[in-house]
Amino acid sequence: MQQNRALAALCLLAIVGVVAVVVTSMGSDASVPAANAQAPDAAQPAEVAPATTSAPARARSVTVAAVGDTVMGTPEFGLPPAGGSRLFSAVKPLLTGDVVMGNLESALATGPSTKCSSGSGGSCFAFASPPSYARNLKAAGFTAMATANNHANDWGSAGVRSTGRALDAVGIVHAGRPGEIGIQKLPDGTKVALVGLAPYAWSQNALDIAAATRLVRKAATMAPIVIANMHVGAEGTGYRHVPTGAEAYLGEPRGNARALARGMVDAGADLVVGNGPHVMRGMEFRKGRLIAYSMGNFLGYKVFGTSSYTGQSGVLRVTLDPDGRFVTGRLAPVRLNGDGVPSPGGSSIRDVATLSRADFGRTAARIARNGTIRTP
Repeated sequence: MQQNRALAALCLLAIVGVVAVVVTSMGSDASVPAANAQAPDAAQPAEVAPATTSAPARARSVTVAAVGDTVMGTPEFGLPPAGGSRLFSAVKPLLTGDVVMGNLESALATGPSTKCSSGSGGSCFAFASPPSYARNLKAAGFTAMATANNHANDWGSAGVRSTGRALDAVGIVHAGRPGEIGIQKLPDGTKVALVGLAPYAWSQNALDIAAATRLVRKAATMAPIVIANMHVGAEGTGYRHVPTGAEAYLGEPRGNARALARGMVDAGADLVVGNGPHVMRGMEFRKGRLIAYSMGNFLGYKVFGTSSYTGQSGVLRVTLDPDGRFVTGRLAPVRLNGDGVPSPGGSSIRDVATLSRADFGRTAARIARNGTIRTP
């Protein structure tokens, strides 16, 4: 998220059918999750038992709905009426599937921010919604949230813990801290693994591609389907195309999206969903797996600019076969109103189709006018 006001303007467990499992790595592949365990702080990793090495049996096809950056309001810019309970009303019919996931680009915390506590002036923006707002995500249909991004640590380690507790309390699987793998267990026992990455020390670091691929390989031993969420790339309308090398923004390294996404697919990721640029980006296929490089802004109550491309979004809906290969897919277009609240409509299908062809050529996803996604 932009670090100044002008850029910002642009830009338990035991719930029936869902079980969260978290694993924290310690610099090697020899670790395994403990059921219903909360990941420790990155600075103080916990001891864990050795991992199994055989991949679990693949069960059935899995449907996924995925969206981009989501902020349900902040103390600085204002909180929505009715406790945010109506934020997702217009798009709730699109948020269905075995796995419904987004990127939570804020803490779920209260109290003063550690990020903007002193000397930051108007250039500091700290995002947090009340922990109770986790219930809005659950009511909307979300089953999983990535928590790796530049605003996840705005309330420090206490805010990171608070976010995890709030999501756990409503049965939403999450991943994004160093070494963290979230496991969603579907009602029939099928497991889906989620990893989240961003170019920051408090997250699974997207700048370290070797570590990212190790984490994905570990996740593939724990579940037949692995979904990776990456929060990478420069921000704004000038960064709609995916470059061929590393990106930076305001002097900050923002990762190499192509190398990271393709490396994770090679390591076993079955679907890669990007966010962070606050605009939609193109899609491509690799080894029968779909990579959506950025889903843009999905919800940003009074924190995101909504003019031009920053107000165009979508819901990516895909079906993966028991081996994780893409079967069918569709992009449902979404637009944000002046308050950053989503509703169906907009031009994102045309935009993403054009960007995909321009950036990826023969590996580009083929996107029809109705949003249907096909392999090259």
